[in-house]
Amino acid sequence: MVYMGKPAGHVPVMLDQVAALLGPALATDGAVLLDATLGRAGHTRALLAAYPGLMVIGVDADQAAIEESRAALAGDAGRVTLVHSFYDEIPAIVAAAGLDRVQGVLFDLGVSSPQLDDRERGFAYSYDAPLDMRMDQSAELTAEEVVNRYPAAELARVLREYGEERFARRIADALVRERAKAPVTSTARLSEIVRDSIPAAARRTGGHPAKRTFQALRIEVNGELAVLGRALPAALGLLSVGGRIAVLAYHSLEDRVVKRELVSAAADTTPPGLPVPLPDSGPQFRLLTRGAQRPTPEELTANPRAASARLRAAERIRKAA
Repeated sequence: MVYMGKPAGHVPVMLDQVAALLGPALATDGAVLLDATLGRAGHTRALLAAYPGLMVIGVDADQAAIEESRAALAGDAGRVTLVHSFYDEIPAIVAAAGLDRVQGVLFDLGVSSPQLDDRERGFAYSYDAPLDMRMDQSAELTAEEVVNRYPAAELARVLREYGEERFARRIADALVRERAKAPVTSTARLSEIVRDSIPAAARRTGGHPAKRTFQALRIEVNGELAVLGRALPAALGLLSVGGRIAVLAYHSLEDRVVKRELVSAAADTTPPGLPVPLPDSGPQFRLLTRGAQRPTPEELTANPRAASARLRAAERIRKAA
């Protein structure tokens, strides 16, 4: 594999592995890559440089990411279409570009490093900020509203389902008590309440005590799992024969959805008991990764934030019946 290097500034996760998996589908002049989570365009910049005939449709719910990417991609403006939208709108976005098929799809899920580092966005527990967590700043629901308005039972459900937090009910009850005294409006105050709600023995393992709560609130605010559940089948349906999809997930809930969709697409659906497979029931995709690929030790040394990344990919091998 040829090392593609890293674009200056933002460090795209597992760039070499993503490029190796998508590359065979992008090498033909006029091939189209749908970067469904453009971010700061790290992967897209590298792929545009590697494949001079490549065209890109870049999608992101974060308007700041769109504007920064527009500047970063100015030299390739004629090859790039940028769209401010959530990625479950990709069928309409591709149709609006005058296309019915693309040759590559990339999802780099979760929150980006620039979003984590922007204190005003409220994604991180490492410094004090307003409780926001919206990827799309024009959206109405914020983490502050979730924390201060959801009933205790609903808060506990969010923390348990989206954060896999075993002390979800204790944290929810504590938040309800504290918000009765004064609204919880900052990441520092939320982190303090979460920390005090978790038994001391449990706080000594598993990283920052508020990590799972922050993940759960971010997923709830942005509807991430529901959006992903709609977007993945849509993306698979947009791929031409020989087209490839690569998905980077950063926690087990995302990865579970990705694995289920890709494995299902690669399955033979011939009814059990028939002596031979039915031609129209054979797999539409083949898996390109055994399980999930993980970052190399070298990448983890250079970019510790890549530690939780899991990469899965698949290739369309026949048209839908």
